[in-house]
Amino acid sequence: AEAAEEAPASGVAAAADGGQKVARRQRVLSGVQPTGDLHLGNYFGAIKQWVDMQEDYDCFFCIVDLHAITVAHNPKELRKSTLSTAAAYLASGIDPDKSAVFVQSAVPQHSQLAWLLTTQTPMGWLNSMTQYKEKAVRQQEAVCAGLFSYPVLMAADILLYQADKVPVGEDQKEHLYLARDIAERVNKLYKKTAYKKRTPFRVPDALVGKEGARVMSLDDGTNKMSKSAPNPDSRIAITDDAATIKRKVKRCKTDTVIGLELNNPERPEAKNLLSLYALTRRISPQEAEAECREDNWGTFKGKLTESLIEYLTPIQTEYKRLLDNQDYLDEKLAIGKQKAIETAMETLGKVEYAMGFYVPKP
Repeated sequence: AEAAEEAPASGVAAAADGGQKVARRQRVLSGVQPTGDLHLGNYFGAIKQWVDMQEDYDCFFCIVDLHAITVAHNPKELRKSTLSTAAAYLASGIDPDKSAVFVQSAVPQHSQLAWLLTTQTPMGWLNSMTQYKEKAVRQQEAVCAGLFSYPVLMAADILLYQADKVPVGEDQKEHLYLARDIAERVNKLYKKTAYKKRTPFRVPDALVGKEGARVMSLDDGTNKMSKSAPNPDSRIAITDDAATIKRKVKRCKTDTVIGLELNNPERPEAKNLLSLYALTRRISPQEAEAECREDNWGTFKGKLTESLIEYLTPIQTEYKRLLDNQDYLDEKLAIGKQKAIETAMETLGKVEYAMGFYVPKP
């Protein structure tokens, strides 16, 4: 992969003062759709790990509302969920003074770059995307062109910020690979016409999540926890109150074996619930297994319920406080938007110039 020459990932960048060189921190871009309440899969699989990245990376975390409209949606709920997702980010530990937190649609360069990249992306690449095939089967005639082309928008999200690293789960890797393919294609096609013959895009790498951070469904330990699953009891939202958590844990799928274990492939629910217990207790899965090895399901579910409630209570308290202070949220989103636009405009200008549009030199 050929990265952009002007900003090497581990090199230096020119400072504004007299040409001194300063280290460029590697950049991370990620986001979550504002569709429904965020659940523990979103939290442990993504947001919690973002929090830990803030000290080491230049972070851009967006609320990807443009992706949310590729399927039927309720406009009022989308607007409400966008704000609540921002509150959830901050309540979970994302610091808007360290990271750019913003709404995707507030930065028009996302849509602009997505169109430019769409013109450069072969249909065959999009036709082969697994998630499109799966969703198209479910939606039949209701499937729209946006669902087909949204991986290009996702590529634009990443490439717009010259991200070095993109946090991905196993099911998202094909989207990152597509973004890399598009970046390399555009770099090759337009390097000669780019300003000073510098490739327009940095080619991003995957930042693989921590082992054990993937949370599976409460009604099927072989499928990941999902906002789109038809059964609301299959997931625990970070806003669920104590009574709701207790009910969902009580109803979750188990087996007839007494005792919890991690590595029995015939007991996926035991592994999933034990891993969830470990995450909320802040202990290793092996420590959780040793503690619960002799527990029956009733005893273990009581422990899990208590652990979940204790873990989520401070997050929920801060979440409610933030939602009651919309002016604060709006202020932080505006600051993040401005930082995002400054970076996005620079990238878009380079791409437009390279592709031959009548724009100023970058």
